[in-house]
Amino acid sequence: MTGDTTATGPVLQIRDAALRRDGRDLWAGLNLEVAAGELVAVLGPSGSGKTTLMRAILGLEPLSEGTISVSGRPVRKAGNRAIGYIPQSRPLPPDTALRGRDLVALGVNGHRFGIPLPRRGDAGRVAALVEAVGAGTFADRPVGMLSGGEQQRLRVGQALANDPSLLLCDEPLTSLDLANQQAVIGLIDRHRTRHDAGVLLVTHDINPLLDAVDRILYIANGRFTLGTPSEVLRSDVLSDLYGANVFVLRAGDRLVVVGAPDAEVSHHHHEHGVHE
Repeated sequence: MTGDTTATGPVLQIRDAALRRDGRDLWAGLNLEVAAGELVAVLGPSGSGKTTLMRAILGLEPLSEGTISVSGRPVRKAGNRAIGYIPQSRPLPPDTALRGRDLVALGVNGHRFGIPLPRRGDAGRVAALVEAVGAGTFADRPVGMLSGGEQQRLRVGQALANDPSLLLCDEPLTSLDLANQQAVIGLIDRHRTRHDAGVLLVTHDINPLLDAVDRILYIANGRFTLGTPSEVLRSDVLSDLYGANVFVLRAGDRLVVVGAPDAEVSHHHHEHGVHE
């Protein structure tokens, strides 16, 4: 359900934004507002600037033009506790010297300067987050020995430590099986609905999110389109965006994009799920 912005305004506001690299616009003229309680998925081919957009919102990548604000405040390099960040699901090294709950604890006390000495209430907050993401049975095991799905649950717990009003998710479902994808989506969606948080989620495949997503930002060839899934995931819209014949087909309960040129393999056409 999309939140109402009349009282508090959007949790994320991007105005007239452009980002150039090597003389090429990754995107320009981008205007996007994410409302409280809204989930916006970001799609597009590799190299189109989706992760760069995430970095710009986190204050790690300066815009070439335009502004970004979160909960009414301009983004800055020092970070923003109103933002929770869930990275790609990449396995941690087996010898990582942390327990599962230690990974979650970094979200609770890792923002403090110097050695993050525990404060009164920190242990209780970590325990509550571990329970909230269903990690109680493995939170005391070495994090490097956990499965990809278990590690990603802990990353979600870390991202939710400060009850963020904006949750940035950069391909959080990568390498996860369907059951773990649905579990992670459920955790994100629960935070969104319970805390009226906005969510911006980069994904290769829109299908696991179709029941939860409000709008889609699709970036390709330095251009973009923004709208509801039914407005964006259409053959005519994506053909115009790519400048090539692209077809959106329904296969059972899945949407499939056929013929979208990949940015890195521009001379081949692929058949795949609605993807990055």
